[in-house]
Amino acid sequence: MEPKTIYSVGFPMISSMNVRTFCGASAIILLLAVFTIVMPQTASTVFALAQNWTIENFGWFYVTAVVVFFVLMVCLAIGPMGRLRLGPDDSEPDFPFISWVAMLFAAGMGIGLMYFGVAEPVQHYITPPEAEPGTLSAAREAMAITYTHWGFHGWAIYGLVGLALGYFAHRKGLPLAMRSVFHPLIGDRIYGPWGDLIDIFAICGTLFGISTSLGLGVSQIVVGLNVLFGLPATPWMQVLLIGIVVGLATISVLSGVGKGVRRLSELNLVIAVCLMLFILLAGPTLFLIRAYVQNFGLYLDHFVLRSFQLYAYEPRAWLADWTLFYWAWWISWSPFVGMFIARISRGRTVRQFIISVLTVPTAFTFLWMTVFGNSAMALDMGAAQGAIADAVQTDLSTALFKFLEYFPLPMVTSGLAIALVMVFFVTSADSGALILANLSARSTEDDDAPGWMRVYWAVLLAVVSAALLVAGGLSALQTATLIAALPFTVILLLTGVGLVRQMNADLTGEVIEQAAPHLGARLRYILAPATREQIGRQIDRTARPALEELHQALSTDAEIARLETEGDTVTLWIDNEKGRSFHYSTSPHSRPRPALTAADAKENRRAIEWRMMASSSDGKRPRDITGFTREQVVSDVLEHLHRWRAAL
Repeated sequence: MEPKTIYSVGFPMISSMNVRTFCGASAIILLLAVFTIVMPQTASTVFALAQNWTIENFGWFYVTAVVVFFVLMVCLAIGPMGRLRLGPDDSEPDFPFISWVAMLFAAGMGIGLMYFGVAEPVQHYITPPEAEPGTLSAAREAMAITYTHWGFHGWAIYGLVGLALGYFAHRKGLPLAMRSVFHPLIGDRIYGPWGDLIDIFAICGTLFGISTSLGLGVSQIVVGLNVLFGLPATPWMQVLLIGIVVGLATISVLSGVGKGVRRLSELNLVIAVCLMLFILLAGPTLFLIRAYVQNFGLYLDHFVLRSFQLYAYEPRAWLADWTLFYWAWWISWSPFVGMFIARISRGRTVRQFIISVLTVPTAFTFLWMTVFGNSAMALDMGAAQGAIADAVQTDLSTALFKFLEYFPLPMVTSGLAIALVMVFFVTSADSGALILANLSARSTEDDDAPGWMRVYWAVLLAVVSAALLVAGGLSALQTATLIAALPFTVILLLTGVGLVRQMNADLTGEVIEQAAPHLGARLRYILAPATREQIGRQIDRTARPALEELHQALSTDAEIARLETEGDTVTLWIDNEKGRSFHYSTSPHSRPRPALTAADAKENRRAIEWRMMASSSDGKRPRDITGFTREQVVSDVLEHLHRWRAAL
């Protein structure tokens, strides 16, 4: 794969910006936000009609696609491709396992767990699709449905995007952007208008998805502050909170993934576990443990049926309101969460990545939903006498705090819940701003965008979220986000195709586009001794053009690379900001061919063969690259450059 320069302009402030993507996405976001704010009723009507048409005609497509994503993830994990690594073969994970899981938890679930932990199971309990409302059968069905919506299917969607982006960015040296996953399908056209459109679409979906989530979070925070301190639950209070939280998120995102985002994610996990353990121990502990095991068994028992459930014989609106809504929502959020997961997953194997992403967050989510959901339904049947169900039907934001009233120390637990939502809020905003900045920047691998771009997207997140809350257009934008999931589902299916093709090519040591035409040449060099002249010609045809191409690409904006030639030896030097240089050199080397007989070895009657050898600064021994194509030489340079940078 060849490095390319994405279009930019030469002014210092924006030299790292992909102008077409940055400006195009900003314009679309502002236009759509203005339309929704100025004409919220019209926008709501238009989006609702489009959503109804999409779900009615393509609900089957959502359901089928999500099953395909899950099956693909399982096959990649258990098959030979699972041993491939998101990065060079000798790379190590950037983050400890616990920190990595904490960031998965914060980015992928976050506010949703706090908002729906009580509300969703209770809603299915009082309005189930099949069971009698308010019965024990309805409670069991409610948990099976909740597990389905928050289980393996959704994390398979996130996992596919994260795996593809991580693989192409960390292993193949492509930008950490949605465009990169299409390289096996459209080649270098990802660096043109098609790639820009893909990234613009991902930016818009990500920003509006995060904005709606922040709207849910700030609504819950305001309700909690009203319960605890009597502060007014007004839209302007919500705007003030958005400003405060996004200000904290800006500080966090400027400190980078390894500091701010990581520390906040770990804090998220600690607070969440403390709150959950309190409810578990203060509530019906033994019942909740038994319910956790039984709920999981019921989930597995209904797994295939609910995976394909479309109510084709008895149509009902419940499917569109819940399952299809969730599948579209997971898909619309996948660029944001998938990109963040990819950013933090360098060095992990494909098998470890998939198994961890599918199981660890899912197991925690199931436990969370059991502790809060089963406790809420048990209370509603007993001491609460329907009060929790009434709160859920009246305002979902009040459900959690109404639930906590029936536990000891309600003021303390409500304060802890507010703090948790607040930290989730900050984490979603800072990780979202980081991903949006990286998508609109010219990053070639996994380097983060400059600070001013992160601040820009954090501020735009705050402005859009606040404006939509004041104008009442949040639900309309949420609907628009779900509609956008339809074309992105097609993108995800093509992502799976490209990922499998590239992994299969890497397993067999081939480059997809060039392997077959050069296979004969590789075999000839293995079976027949090459002469000095043949190796010299091969250097001129493949190695020299490859290094010249890299030199030209690296020298576009600054003199950071130089190319030296001495006879048939070609060396590419690359300087870095630390004053150290990387070199990659190709040259002809001779060696005795293996002896055919013991007598030949004893009498040293062995022929001499010549090979094209490569050496580099990453500490690896010189290696034989005889028969490599130009593209393979480029890929080899990028891989060893990445190892050298990691070692620094």
